[in-house]
Amino acid sequence: MMKVADIMTSEVIKIRNSAKVAEAVRLMRRHGIHSLIVDRNHEQDAYGIVTAFDIVAKVTAFGRDPRLVRVYEIMTKPCLVLNPELGVEYAARLLTTTGIHAAPIIQWSLLGILSISDILDQGDFLDNPLEVELAQKTQQLIADAHAICKQKGANSKACRQAWQDVDAVQAEAAHQRAEKLEKTAFEAFCEEYPEAFKDREYDAWCSG
Repeated sequence: MMKVADIMTSEVIKIRNSAKVAEAVRLMRRHGIHSLIVDRNHEQDAYGIVTAFDIVAKVTAFGRDPRLVRVYEIMTKPCLVLNPELGVEYAARLLTTTGIHAAPIIQWSLLGILSISDILDQGDFLDNPLEVELAQKTQQLIADAHAICKQKGANSKACRQAWQDVDAVQAEAAHQRAEKLEKTAFEAFCEEYPEAFKDREYDAWCSG
């Protein structure tokens, strides 16, 4: 899975919260970008963000003079922050469900910025959609679980852990598709080999 760190923009253009919106517009035009990170005032402070949408929606649309409006009046602070290790698909979901077009990437320090455009232009979703990756991973884990249970025994901890791994990936795939998971692979395994699970702990787990 491609991570946020793989496609983020490392060069972050920042602006002061007290700067005029006109300066923000000039910076965006000069660098060909649509978002600026609003710098912190001290170490315990939060980063903010001001976007082209903020400027158009809160300044241009009302005919306000960008030379008189300051960034702090239209910025979002604190803003949504992304972890560089987060999968691109999950970052895309965070941005779109919150209606945000860009977010800073922070891990102890400011590392970069990720925008919707970065995801569209550089994401690998055309060649490697997550649902296909999860389906392939599920099938591999199922094969591994069968092999482990055959080798270690159906009542072994290794067998149970193997099926828990399968269930976790299946649940994630169902979540991706917003579908209800009627039966997990492990539950199907329980039905196929009911004699393998004789103790109460396993019986309870098989029956949900």
